[in-house]
Amino acid sequence: MTDPALAPRNAFVGVIGVWAAAFVATVAIGIFVPEEWRVPWLLVGFGGIVLLSFAVQLWYGRTQGFIFRVASSVTGALLLMGLISIGFGLAALIPS
Repeated sequence: MTDPALAPRNAFVGVIGVWAAAFVATVAIGIFVPEEWRVPWLLVGFGGIVLLSFAVQLWYGRTQGFIFRVASSVTGALLLMGLISIGFGLAALIPS
């Protein structure tokens, strides 16, 4: 029999961590990948973020609110990646 955790970890630290990873991945893709390959690499990056979200929440080891935490991680990362990619897209429209 397992003992209950006296002070469980904060579940939303993992959500914020996934958002931070999405931010870093999107900025890295935007800087290092040529313009014509950005969209496919953003899709690959988002797939990695989805897998990371599941891994982080499974590592947390708590079943209550699992779907909500994963959905929050993925939705926030999608919005963050979308906003940053819009910025890169608008920057690509400006001739240098």
